Amino acid sequence: MKKSTMFVIGLLSLFIIIISFYTYESEDMIIEDVSRVAENSFHEHTEIETTFEATSFSFYLPEGLEVDEEDASNVILHSGEQTYIIFYNQFEEPTSELNYNNAKTDQAVLLESFEDEEKFGYIRVIPKEEKAYELQIGIGGVKITTITSTSKIEEDTEELMKTARSIIETEEL
Repeated sequence: MKKSTMFVIGLLSLFIIIISFYTYESEDMIIEDVSRVAENSFHEHTEIETTFEATSFSFYLPEGLEVDEEDASNVILHSGEQTYIIFYNQFEEPTSELNYNNAKTDQAVLLESFEDEEKFGYIRVIPKEEKAYELQIGIGGVKITTITSTSKIEEDTEELMKTARSIIETEEL
């Protein structure tokens, strides 16, 4: 091989390493960002418009999600290959910590709770296969779970917290 070819290959390799280094986001950074997004979404004061009427409750259906099944307490949604499960126990108050207490596990890399005068919520993140996480968002008797990727976890956190808030806030009226 010519020296110029080896030089070009070396420069390309160095370029790839540098780009990888600067675009790499550690799990700790991802978890920190997700925690911040969850807390901000939980404490958001803007009213959320419900866009879907289920059998027993209404909720904000994020754009791109479709309803697969529903019954009195559960709604199964999907977007492409990703499934989202909403569970709503109408007998639990918005300040209930039942789902949070049941969510405690040693596998969680994030289990954080939030509260205000009207509601209690939480986020739980459990690592799954490479670059995938089980994300669980809850407020009172609402629990929403999905398996998400590192590239979508922040967006999913914000949208699912909005969905959970919409159920609680609609039921309070």
